[in-house]
Amino acid sequence: MAAGFFFRMLAVFFSKGYGMSDDHFLIIEAAQYWVDYGFRHWLPTVGATTPDGHSLFYSGIHYYIFLCLKWLGINNPQGKMYIIRLLHAVWSMFTIYFGYKIAKSAAGQKTANRVGLILALLFFFPMFSVRNLVEMVCIPPLVIGTWFMTEPARKDRLSSFAWAGLLFGIAFNIRFQSLFFVGGAGLVLIFERHWKKLFMFSLTCFITIFLVQGVADMVIWKRPFAEFFEYVNYNLQNKYAYSTGVWYKYILLIGGILIPPVSLFLIFGYLRSWRRYSMLFLPAFVFLVFHSMFPNKQERFILPVIPFIIILGCIGWKEYLVTSGFWKNKTQLLNRCWGFFWTVNCLLLPLVSTTYSKKSRVEAMVYLSHRTDLKSLLVEERTEDNAEMCPIYYLGRWDVNIIYLTKKDSSIRSLYRQLQNYPDTKYPDYIIFVGSENINTRVSQFRAVYPGLQYLTTIYPSLLDNIMEWLNPVNKNRIAYIYRFDRPE
Repeated sequence: MAAGFFFRMLAVFFSKGYGMSDDHFLIIEAAQYWVDYGFRHWLPTVGATTPDGHSLFYSGIHYYIFLCLKWLGINNPQGKMYIIRLLHAVWSMFTIYFGYKIAKSAAGQKTANRVGLILALLFFFPMFSVRNLVEMVCIPPLVIGTWFMTEPARKDRLSSFAWAGLLFGIAFNIRFQSLFFVGGAGLVLIFERHWKKLFMFSLTCFITIFLVQGVADMVIWKRPFAEFFEYVNYNLQNKYAYSTGVWYKYILLIGGILIPPVSLFLIFGYLRSWRRYSMLFLPAFVFLVFHSMFPNKQERFILPVIPFIIILGCIGWKEYLVTSGFWKNKTQLLNRCWGFFWTVNCLLLPLVSTTYSKKSRVEAMVYLSHRTDLKSLLVEERTEDNAEMCPIYYLGRWDVNIIYLTKKDSSIRSLYRQLQNYPDTKYPDYIIFVGSENINTRVSQFRAVYPGLQYLTTIYPSLLDNIMEWLNPVNKNRIAYIYRFDRPE
């Protein structure tokens, strides 16, 4: 617990920024916008008249946090994010604690220690744990709920399944895909013919979901579960619009991020324990199978199953070693495998825990937030068909007009004619050139039309941002060149 909290605190102070677009634009920007302009004005579609397919529960919690911080006089965007990351760090500690308790009751102290250490110190957990990723935030209630249903002293009490239903319902309200964990747990109770437990679990889960998601949608959209059904409809219609891959993509991903060959031990231990520890196995397995079959395969989607593979993987591997003739006399080889795991993990852990993700995008906004004459901003990203949205939250204001110029609208002369019709209040004061590709040519082309262009600063991505873009070009983490942009006479 101490080790896990230490590295999460490192992430709180040093791992600024955000991981993916959703964890910033659907959570932080939405909540702050509601505080500044009222709850009826939500993002990403301001003044929306129809559901956009996202639960308001998690972003709504941030709304109240930001409201309290405003009341306390804490208004600095970066300062508020320290508090948000701290709250998430504390929340993630429940995964470590209850994951340890599950392993201890099933396999004893030694296995529990190993589970606890991996959950605490797996190289990407501290950084991801302080992000506004619903895929991470839904994990603690899933792990705690599973503990209620598997703890030997509690698993025969109906009240335990009531608590589990409540917690799984909370997880669903945070992340709709948690429904597959709910379904998997229900299947276990059906297979084992625990009808009373199934009824209690289902009832409390449904009541929790209805009181949060159903009632909110009835108040806003005049029908229950409007956001959930819109979410399902959107994903069915856009299942090929995002990152796709082969059905075994997530298996390869899990095998990589859990660091081979130990990752193979954990996967093997998880799979071989399906019958004895069905409540630990089946909910996560159902979740994994669905995401493996569904075309849209973004890496973060699979995060909720990782702790369960670690917990049950360690339990199953430990039980396998007791009966394995192959490993019985190969203790040294096994120790070297684990030594390799911890060596690689400990090399990556401080680097990832202190990385500033999306640094150039965030710091560009922070830099411009100190420019009191900023009224309008031009973002030049003519190396791409679509520009990445600016995290306006870090400007500390919403009245800045932002104009995006991409490859599809690359004519500077056309831009010049368009801007000539703009009033001074909307005419760009600053321009950000995004990306280093042909940067000198791009700047020169602008200077030919706007000779008053004045260089101010360059903001570079973090090391991990560069690595992530190299691994997957979808992660667009580019250098930002900021210039003063004056209206020509």
